[in-house]
Amino acid sequence: MRELIPSGTLLGMLLPPTYGRHVTDSTAFTVLSVEIWSTGLVVNIQLAADGEPEPAIILQDHFGTEYSRLRSANLGSRNLQVFTPSVPPGTRSLTVRSADDSHPRPVVTFAVPLMAVRESLPEANDGDYPPPSELRRPA
Repeated sequence: MRELIPSGTLLGMLLPPTYGRHVTDSTAFTVLSVEIWSTGLVVNIQLAADGEPEPAIILQDHFGTEYSRLRSANLGSRNLQVFTPSVPPGTRSLTVRSADDSHPRPVVTFAVPLMAVRESLPEANDGDYPPPSELRRPA
């Protein structure tokens, strides 16, 4: 179980603003939360029942960041999926899409708080990012 938890610091947890339920002929699941870690993301999913296949999901933000799934595990009727990288600075939203269809459909979209993004800046600022005091959300 410990191998599912990303290294680094837990920066925040996103809870769905609406009921993030997705039902198709092949799967049924509900997105419960997304954890933002300094090194990646963990999507916490409730399956319709024990033994259900893990859902195929895609993560997208408004920048178009490509998130790669590192690992996944079913724990009874719960599924945890770990993705990398973490959200980039300035990210406003994160969408979970179902990849079961040929056209991935949105399941739920989360607003990403600026505070979580600020804290995700590298420990040693090497000049690639502005210091947190100068970080501003794009207009």
